[in-house]
Amino acid sequence: MERMHRTLRGLPSLDFLRGFEAAGRRLSFTLAAQELFLTQSALSRQIKALEDALGVALFERRHRALALTSAGAAFHRDVTEALESLAAAASRFHEATRSPGVTLSTTVSFASLWVIPRLATFRAHHPDVEVYVSADDRVVDLARSEVDIAVRYLPDSAAPEDSHRLFGERMTPVASPKIASGKPPLRTPADLARHVLVHLDDPEGRTPWLDWRSWLISNGQPALKPAGALRFRMYDQVVQAAVGAQGVALGRLPMIAEHLRDGRLVAPFAKKYETARSYFALVAARAAERKDVAAFLRWLLEEARRA
Repeated sequence: MERMHRTLRGLPSLDFLRGFEAAGRRLSFTLAAQELFLTQSALSRQIKALEDALGVALFERRHRALALTSAGAAFHRDVTEALESLAAAASRFHEATRSPGVTLSTTVSFASLWVIPRLATFRAHHPDVEVYVSADDRVVDLARSEVDIAVRYLPDSAAPEDSHRLFGERMTPVASPKIASGKPPLRTPADLARHVLVHLDDPEGRTPWLDWRSWLISNGQPALKPAGALRFRMYDQVVQAAVGAQGVALGRLPMIAEHLRDGRLVAPFAKKYETARSYFALVAARAAERKDVAAFLRWLLEEARRA
């Protein structure tokens, strides 16, 4: 027992190990930091502290590239296996102790803007079913997690055969009524030059279809220069800024349909463009026969048809 105690005292911080696992898997401090909701500099400091504690270099830091050293690769395999074992143990314990219910995994923005405002209608018809909403922008493995249903944002061509398509996505500028009808008003796309544009921050260009540049090019304004710009990391923050009359945002329909319906936002231009991605619901194989999961899936599909 004393020997085990001494071993545990020398164990690196679990946060450091999680950061190392993500960085080794993504081979990018930037992408790993985004996954863990850290800054890139904070993650870099964690990795350096881990290397100092172990007395060995774990990464080769190259120009615009990152690679594991041979020691780092071996340690990464061990750390990954250990973290997976811990996660599985926690999942088994949680499954044994939690009350029955449906666990839904989806992105932060989709949960806050589309799922949560509608949950009351499901609860009205199924008051005995507990719903757990796990809002996280990481993709979970349905076969190895406690998630029952996942709503994923995918290219149509990448959707699994057993998935259920909820709806596609259309983009159009949206603003508070105060901005849309104020001075200067928004009547044509060219009028955006006199307004602040609210952006979803995407420094690595992973979602160009959600970028203002794509919309402006498709609407004949490739060279438009706005009066200013605001950038936010999460889409629900973009929407909050638009509702607060801080600028004009690109609205993702039908995700923000409720905001247009109740007048918090207006869409001043009729033209919209379709993205190449849609929202799909996937059901975990182990949960497919459960009545509460089937009821929640039916509710999702019904709400999607009404969206």
